[in-house]
Amino acid sequence: MSTRVTQNMLNQNMLYNLSRTNSAMEKYQDQAASGKKINKPSDDPVTAVRGMYFRSSLNEIDQYKRNVDDGLSWMTSTDDALDEVNSVLQRVRELTVQGLNGTNDDSARSAIAEEISQLKEHIGEIANTQIAGRYIFAGTDVKNPPYRTNSGDPSSVKEFRNTNQEKLELQVGQTNNVQINTPGTEVFNKNINGDGGIFGVLSDIVSKLKSGELTSDSLSQLDGQIDNVLTKRSEIGARMNRMELSQSRLEGLVVSTTSLLSNEEDADLSQVIINLKAEENVQRAALSVGARIIQPSLVDFLR
Repeated sequence: MSTRVTQNMLNQNMLYNLSRTNSAMEKYQDQAASGKKINKPSDDPVTAVRGMYFRSSLNEIDQYKRNVDDGLSWMTSTDDALDEVNSVLQRVRELTVQGLNGTNDDSARSAIAEEISQLKEHIGEIANTQIAGRYIFAGTDVKNPPYRTNSGDPSSVKEFRNTNQEKLELQVGQTNNVQINTPGTEVFNKNINGDGGIFGVLSDIVSKLKSGELTSDSLSQLDGQIDNVLTKRSEIGARMNRMELSQSRLEGLVVSTTSLLSNEEDADLSQVIINLKAEENVQRAALSVGARIIQPSLVDFLR
């Protein structure tokens, strides 16, 4: 038994087809204008979720890159400071060798002792090096200068009073943390065979120069402190190399993740334009056929 097709059914089908083609044209026009496959989550929920995941990954990578930059700045400042410490200690060594010369009189030894005292204070200034208002040789106690007078006695002699040996670490990957600091206790208060650290060695040299009791033992102690500074610089260099490798890896992750996000979200404009033109042709055909489907009414004969 065949179904009777009425004029009203033909009209409704025509309007439905026109509405469908208009929706398709709107979709392709939005894609062409935005350059994106989807413009709201309902367009493709799966693609929207994957796009959100890739965007979240890019945000994480950006933060890791900022951490790497901060860490490299911190370690570069530390390395520069230790390089200056080494230069000062080398100068102290020259003066110590000069002070060991038996031909020096009291005034010559006093002049050498005074210069070493000034160099000691300069190393104290290096120990208080800051970056962005934080003391780099203070462990995690970054707000207080490590080389200072006794807080209970402002008139006391300045010394390296920081004892904080905590590590400062930055996360440069999901499971990758890198230490960026070198505690000052390992540099300035490194007690090698009971010498009292850098400041202890320098104070002892100054005292013995003034009393005329300077020996080659002081030179050996100074060499031990110089070797320790060089060791710490090598450790910083190794960590900087690791940080730079992490930086290169993060740059690669940015490229690959951005590519994946583009594959998920970006529209193929050439294909979008082809689809849009096809829908325009379909709409024109539907309108042309619709004009033939609609039967003339009595009004058309009264013209």
